[in-house]
Amino acid sequence: MSSPQEFHPQTKLNFSTKLAYGIGELSGSLPSNILVFFFLFFLTDIAGLKPGLAGIIVMIGKIWDAINDPLIGWLSDRTRSPFGRRYPWMILGSIPLGLSCVLLWTISPSNHQPFQIIYYTIIALVFYTAFTAVLLPYSALSAELTQDYHDRTNLISFRSAFSIGGSILSLILAELIFNWVNNEEKQYLILGFVAGLITIISIYISVFGTYKRYNHVQQDYSNYSKTSSLSFREKLSLVFTNFPFICVMIIYLCSWLSVQTIAAILPYFVINCMGLTEEHFTRMAIMVQGTALMMMVVWSYLSRRLGKKVIYLMGIPFTIVAELGLFLLQPGQVILMYLIAIVAGIGIATAYIVPWSMLPDVVDLDQLKTGERREGIFFALVVQLQKIGIAVALFVVGKILDIAGYIPGSTGQQPETALWAIRMIIGPVPITLLMIGFVFAYLYPITQAIHQDILSKIYQNNNPHY
Repeated sequence: MSSPQEFHPQTKLNFSTKLAYGIGELSGSLPSNILVFFFLFFLTDIAGLKPGLAGIIVMIGKIWDAINDPLIGWLSDRTRSPFGRRYPWMILGSIPLGLSCVLLWTISPSNHQPFQIIYYTIIALVFYTAFTAVLLPYSALSAELTQDYHDRTNLISFRSAFSIGGSILSLILAELIFNWVNNEEKQYLILGFVAGLITIISIYISVFGTYKRYNHVQQDYSNYSKTSSLSFREKLSLVFTNFPFICVMIIYLCSWLSVQTIAAILPYFVINCMGLTEEHFTRMAIMVQGTALMMMVVWSYLSRRLGKKVIYLMGIPFTIVAELGLFLLQPGQVILMYLIAIVAGIGIATAYIVPWSMLPDVVDLDQLKTGERREGIFFALVVQLQKIGIAVALFVVGKILDIAGYIPGSTGQQPETALWAIRMIIGPVPITLLMIGFVFAYLYPITQAIHQDILSKIYQNNNPHY
């Protein structure tokens, strides 16, 4: 039998295509990282909302996302245009995404709390809708630019590098702006404006840089894809009976929720538990992301020899150890805090690479079962998990701090219950999540050999005389 490469005559992805695709990730990583690191703090300590109410704002947005993500995924799968299925969404969604990046960081015209809830919720709804319209089709491109098992990992490594780079850039921008601008309200507004501008530019660079490759590969797909006779309900049920996909969902949700929880609580931990200034928080976060960025090269290299699953099982224990270290860390142990940040970054790199590189292989398995390419609906569910992870992290953190008696704006008079709650959120909670993800990564069944067999069967099903 011929190898998958013989019946999928695709050349390897060139550097310019991978670079352009990676740059597109800035449209999601930059605004979302600023949101995670600063939004809850902005709402409580700058806008003046109670922590519990601030968390509710993001959770209301998730009610819409429950419909928004699968809907846009379903629509993008069925979009027909001269530019393909994904690009119209990215192009049209870029402007409202950039504008809402700015509006999220404005102070509401009234400090009346019910009015503030309505004000920020409306802006959040626009942001999340535009975010989905851009990032979901963008994410689906990773399954459509190549079917090569290792090429996908390499492509996701580029995307992950820019994801981490976007996180580092957001922190550097924050530190520069916070140092140059004295007015706190203007600090966040300028940060949002810069993020929105970079978001729009990165989307268009990605579109123009990947379209030629996309157009070429789609001609190849049309030669062996077919229309399924299954009903929509039957096809949807296959999504949730796809065990590898369930594994990927749980791996990604646990990894992302753990990372977002730490990011949301980190400024509270550094300022209140460690007694340090905001600069230490941004520097620590930069050290975590910088280490993850450097380790991206190492893990990508090891993935070609050991497989996607193995590098995740090797990397995540580093992050678990780091989270335990933060839980036990005491005031004055600043050097140890930065060393723990390095250890955390080693493992976090695999959380960026592995789930996204597994997902396109799961889409191929679905094509074998249904006869259709349904990247949109699969990536919709995972992108939704990403946003749910942010929402749940911010809501839970806000609610726990509220219950624990956290005093907004106070750095030296926090009750012991609040300090203990901060330590629990930065240690035991994310550790539990990562351990769950570790188990499902171990159970994930698609290896390189199995993936090649899936591609062979897809080709045979559509070429019966083969």
